[in-house]
Amino acid sequence: MAAFVRLFRISNPSSVVFDEVHFGKFASKYIKSQYFVDVHPPLAKLLITLAGLVFGYDGNFDFKDIAKPYENVPYVAMRMLPALMGIATVPLSYLTLRALDCRATTALLASFFITFENGLITQSRHILLDSPLIFFTALTVFLWTGFCNEDKAEPFTESWWTWLFLSGLSLGAVVSCKWVGLFTIATIGLGTLRQLWLLLGDGRVSMRLFYRHFMARALCLIVVPVLFYMFMFWIHFLILGNSGDGDGFMSSEFQHTLRGRGMSDTFADVALGSEVSLRHVNTQGGYLHSHPHVYPGGSGQQQITLYPHRDDNNNWRIYNATEGSTIDDDINADPLVFVEPGMRVKLRHISTDKALHSHDFRPPVSDVDFQNEVSAYGVAGFAGDANDDWIVEIKEGDRKDKQSSKRLRTLHTKFRLRHYLTGCYLFSHKVKLPEWAYEQQEVTCNKNAVMDNSLWYIETSVHPNQPSDSEKVNYRLPGFLSKFLELQQVMWTTNAGLTDRHTYDSRPASWPRLRRGINFWVKDHRQIYLLGNPMIWYLSTGAVVFYLAVRGLLVLRAKRGFRDFENTKVVKYDSLCGFLFVGWALHYGPFFLMSRQLFLHHYFPALYFAILLCCGVFDLVTSNLKPKIRLQIAAVLIILSIWNFVHLSPLAYGTQWTRSKCEHAKWLSTWDFSCNDFPLTYDVYTPTPYVPQAVVVENPKIDIPAPAPPAPPANEPVINAAQPDIDSSTVIPFGQAEPGHNVFGGNEPVQNAESHEAALEAAAQESQAKASSADSEDIAPSAVPEPQNDEDILAGESPVPSELDEEALAADKVRAELFPDA
Repeated sequence: MAAFVRLFRISNPSSVVFDEVHFGKFASKYIKSQYFVDVHPPLAKLLITLAGLVFGYDGNFDFKDIAKPYENVPYVAMRMLPALMGIATVPLSYLTLRALDCRATTALLASFFITFENGLITQSRHILLDSPLIFFTALTVFLWTGFCNEDKAEPFTESWWTWLFLSGLSLGAVVSCKWVGLFTIATIGLGTLRQLWLLLGDGRVSMRLFYRHFMARALCLIVVPVLFYMFMFWIHFLILGNSGDGDGFMSSEFQHTLRGRGMSDTFADVALGSEVSLRHVNTQGGYLHSHPHVYPGGSGQQQITLYPHRDDNNNWRIYNATEGSTIDDDINADPLVFVEPGMRVKLRHISTDKALHSHDFRPPVSDVDFQNEVSAYGVAGFAGDANDDWIVEIKEGDRKDKQSSKRLRTLHTKFRLRHYLTGCYLFSHKVKLPEWAYEQQEVTCNKNAVMDNSLWYIETSVHPNQPSDSEKVNYRLPGFLSKFLELQQVMWTTNAGLTDRHTYDSRPASWPRLRRGINFWVKDHRQIYLLGNPMIWYLSTGAVVFYLAVRGLLVLRAKRGFRDFENTKVVKYDSLCGFLFVGWALHYGPFFLMSRQLFLHHYFPALYFAILLCCGVFDLVTSNLKPKIRLQIAAVLIILSIWNFVHLSPLAYGTQWTRSKCEHAKWLSTWDFSCNDFPLTYDVYTPTPYVPQAVVVENPKIDIPAPAPPAPPANEPVINAAQPDIDSSTVIPFGQAEPGHNVFGGNEPVQNAESHEAALEAAAQESQAKASSADSEDIAPSAVPEPQNDEDILAGESPVPSELDEEALAADKVRAELFPDA
């Protein structure tokens, strides 16, 4: 049943749905080995990529837009992977509750709730990451529950180690799908701490035995998940060996490891007259850059930006700014003069021959008093002015290169550039310029500059007169651990930066109440809208409230001297429901601390715990009922959940629906799926079969001459020859004629009967005259030759009559009069 509801019409829609835009695109990049950055770990994306690769996907589809039709993409196979994981979650819910000592009826109820939960169904039918996340969450809970049962029975057995190791492996898998898996780690971690605390307080457990318990859990629940998580990133780096659109997020050292981003060795010393490229230290903005486009406001001078990719417009000439000095003097100096701290220099843009310049104009975006505009200024032959001058201040060098703290050294020296006249520092920050600057990063001159954002280093240095055997340097290749840690930091920063609002985002307070969903896809009077099963959703939320109320009551009763916690039944259900409640709280509560963009699907791991908790409460409430009555109540709940599922299923599957049914299903005004996208009736969905139309040509009765018989006597008129009749209402197949036009494709209207008679008489007289001078030999009539091809008829070209048959020629002339275009 779970397979049916998740695989039903999984090929529809045959176009991109919601975040398939992202995760399908990542699969393409994996196949092409193009480096990218995503806020989620790689496991789920690797599994989806594997499914596509096995079924022949070549990575050439761009997944650019929602509702873009798939072409040469095995999207069904790629959707099948999350769907199969969604199917496998159903038996895991059953086995978990059975392992928690719930009745079979209760476990069956939970599996039905998971099966018919609309939100989980919708999410598992597309190329998304949440279904693998929920599967591994459910698997971890099941394995941990199995381990706890083994621990109670007999620790350190082979099965005990197996359950513990698999629990750790599953923890690694869940956190390798999404960082939400950290909440699962926290859930199991709290359970582990509780176990260790009880062991520590148990006088029968020696410290040596306690140490064994501690080390076993540390190894399997900490070391194993960490190693698995890192292994996923090792595969990630191994596959993504080529340069891609994620390069700009990474450091220069990291980029140097990618094919297509490597850099040739460059001169270590930076001399006056060198051609250099400068990179910003603290952001991923990239290179100091200029291009022949001006600011629309301010000074109107040429733009200065940070650009993340290598480009000729990143190249500058550094030379002495002392009065009387020229670029040629610096280039031809012997010996070369190296750039040292305190030196006053100019930077001239190679491509546009303009100098790096600053003045008392406000920047286009950071329009504040302590920020000055930075521009490129000057014309050919103009030496520039003092606003082009900058003072070099070395901040720090490389510990392995002692000279790098004494003078500028490529890659190894971090320095600042202070404006000679205003004292501000060349500065950049994570602020994007508008479209007129191609959304590149803003560069300003900041009087109150933060040190890190005003630091620069030189990536390349080339001097025409520098000896070829001079010392050269290059980036040091980072190892796996350095790359791994850097990527974690980039993922964290990028994830925290997703603060822009989305049309269908929502806040955590609204999730348990199912206040709104997410519009996934709209096309052809169909819609896919992520929305939960209301009955299951509200029952699970009610179960959370019920547990809190009962637990609070038990605590109050304990304070009053009641010994409820000595009752084995209370202890059992408190442990069972308490574990599931903690899982729900840890998977739900942390979202309140996040300012990033959030959606309803972020609640799904918590929803899984809430559904299990709901069934745990059902087991408690019905514990004193007869099994038959308990089964009947469960059956009623299952039927209601199925009715809710069916009622909203068109939104899950994107199937046919009408506007009235849509409006009837919108129980809450905050459910913002659009009923206007659906038609008034189902007739719109019925395809109209193609039937070739017939065109009726209304013509008067016309006499058309038949092929002439053997030559008649000279005194007998030709027009008396027998003629076949054509009915005045003639049916012509569609495409061969239009009403009022001839059947041979011409555009001239058919002539009237009077003109026909006149034409026939004229033809008869002409034929008579020719017959009188003809030989007495009988001439057989010539049939009209067949056209060479269909195009002849469609073009309205008449076949050529036989030149040997004068009578046939006369008849053709008559036909030409009747049908000029034939």
